[in-house]
Amino acid sequence: MALRKASAYSKRRVRPYTRKSKVKEKNYIKTVPQPKIIKFRMGDVEGFKQNKYPIIIKVLSKENVQIRDNAIEAIRQYLNRFLQKKIGKDFYFEIKTYPHNIIRENKMLTGAGADRMQTGMSLSFGKAAGRTALIKKGQTIFLVGVLNQKAESEARKMIRAVKAKLPCNVQIETTRIKS
Repeated sequence: MALRKASAYSKRRVRPYTRKSKVKEKNYIKTVPQPKIIKFRMGDVEGFKQNKYPIIIKVLSKENVQIRDNAIEAIRQYLNRFLQKKIGKDFYFEIKTYPHNIIRENKMLTGAGADRMQTGMSLSFGKAAGRTALIKKGQTIFLVGVLNQKAESEARKMIRAVKAKLPCNVQIETTRIKS
């Protein structure tokens, strides 16, 4: 299934009507798609719990936006792979958002004779096409914990490369914990 571009869905943060009932016949959304995100915490999780990482880099959204789960998964795969390659095993990476929102698609045909194949606005609720995370302005999308200055500069380079995969403007914020 080909994905529609992100601008096909509303740029503003919208919660569409998605009726999910305990009685199966009353559901409008028949099947809820599985989120594509495999892991939310990577690297040295135990070290992060013990405050081992003095430098924490957060990526914050500058606007209200919806981020598809496949975009979050693409960012996760890229960052996890290249953090392991460049920094080694001494890092912590966590995705701070979860795609709860179900997006729907009312399939329409185009071209000659397409008017005979579709229902138009009758039965236009749409089928579940995927999931999105609803992000508020200033919300943390993901964070990276590193040990030293060199690792911080490498992580920042990789985060700048990942910015193109996000549908919003982001702010990179660094916190240094003094020990």
